[in-house]
Amino acid sequence: MSALDGIAKNTDLRKRILFSLTMLAVYRFGVHIPVPGVDGTTVLKFFSNQGGIFGLFNTFTGGALNQFSIFALGIMPYISSSIIFQLLTAVVPYLEQMKKEGEHGRKKITQYTRYGTVVLAVVQGYAISSWLLNSNFEGQPLVTSPWVGFLPFRVMTILTLTAGTCFIMWLGEQISERGLGEGASLIIFAGIAAGIPSGALNLLNLVKNNEMSGLVGLTLVAMMIIVIGLIIFLEVGQRRIPIHFSQKGGRLPGASQASHLPLKINLSGVIPPIFASSLLLFPATLAQFVNAPWVNQLRDSLSPTGGIYNILFVGLIVFFCFFYTEIVMNPNEIAENLKKGGKFIPGIRAGKSTAEYIQRVMDRINVGGAIYLSAICVLPGLLIDKLNTPFYFGGTSLLILVGVALNTTQQIQSYLLTQKYESFMRGAKVRSRRVTY
Repeated sequence: MSALDGIAKNTDLRKRILFSLTMLAVYRFGVHIPVPGVDGTTVLKFFSNQGGIFGLFNTFTGGALNQFSIFALGIMPYISSSIIFQLLTAVVPYLEQMKKEGEHGRKKITQYTRYGTVVLAVVQGYAISSWLLNSNFEGQPLVTSPWVGFLPFRVMTILTLTAGTCFIMWLGEQISERGLGEGASLIIFAGIAAGIPSGALNLLNLVKNNEMSGLVGLTLVAMMIIVIGLIIFLEVGQRRIPIHFSQKGGRLPGASQASHLPLKINLSGVIPPIFASSLLLFPATLAQFVNAPWVNQLRDSLSPTGGIYNILFVGLIVFFCFFYTEIVMNPNEIAENLKKGGKFIPGIRAGKSTAEYIQRVMDRINVGGAIYLSAICVLPGLLIDKLNTPFYFGGTSLLILVGVALNTTQQIQSYLLTQKYESFMRGAKVRSRRVTY
């Protein structure tokens, strides 16, 4: 009750939570608005019978693909565009210099990211609209008419899906700025969480209809609980580097270790699996809409349980673990800040040696973090596939759910601690004293 009381008393926190929930409710409402010109019932039956990459994509879009709604592309084009420009920032001098310009440069890069989102959404919209026009399910066409009013179906679909993606992108940015948590991650979280009730009902119906043994069902649930517990344990785990204060840093002569530098075991959080999934979903989705022998082989290999998919997935996770950590944590800046504050790591010289030591520790942690993320994201999905479950709910989904929930909870705790600190300072009476020598 103390946490709930703190939220109730903190007006700013309460407004942020309500704003985030409102934006997520708007997103969930839009998932049920179909794209004009499609046969909703036939499309739902068609996508419900598709597995592989469609199952994974549908999970990330919160069921929007199954209903082929205006949000069918989800927020993945925006994430893909963000990845592309983050990579370009590291290799293109112009963008690198722009990033160093501060807030003005970051705003321009964000604007380019939005343009890239529109381009990717248009490409995916064209591919999926062309594919729907030439597809049917049990003799029933998926598209009711090649024209929607005075516009061709392709044009209407491209405009609708692009507008839907841009609206989701705007929702995510509003949540990040005025709400609580990271907008894009919360939208993916909401989409995955929306599929939990239907997944649980499917599992229960399979057991009731004797299509799956009760032992297999219990094994599946137990495996998910174990994975969730492991994720929580490792996500909150830290490698603490002891920090000492020099006497000139303002500490008493008898004071030795007074603090530590905490480094999470998983420094990059849920970013690597989200980025890796986004990059693999884009070509894998486009491959579904091209009818060519070599493309068909590529499509089969890029299913979530395919060998090539998992090899590429693990490779991208490892890459983004190191790449993202290099972006958000600069050992040279950390070492410089420690030096300015009169702090040092015992047995390590201040300056360059400290930076090298921190970099070495981060690299070792990243190796363990990459192994952990790869195992969590790949192994449960393969095991669930062996149990022949008719729905996709693998380790990547569990990792995103738990990771985003933990990050959001930590933000709430930070707001509550700030409130307590401000209340304490308001109640304290500080008297100035004249120092005599």
